[in-house]
Amino acid sequence: MLVHRTKRWSTLRAWGLRLMKRIGVKKAKVAIARKIAVILHCIWTDGTEFEWGSEAKMA
Repeated sequence: MLVHRTKRWSTLRAWGLRLMKRIGVKKAKVAIARKIAVILHCIWTDGTEFEWGSEAKMA
């Protein structure tokens, strides 16, 4: 799972962590997997690259 396997920050990872806190780990895993599948499909169809996003700003 993207949330635990990588230490690199991304908007997708941040979204997944917020989702895990809000709806629970099991439902969040399914939502994250679906979002990754949609991103991969878009990448395959139009040939773009995944953008990690800008670093989170610590307040």
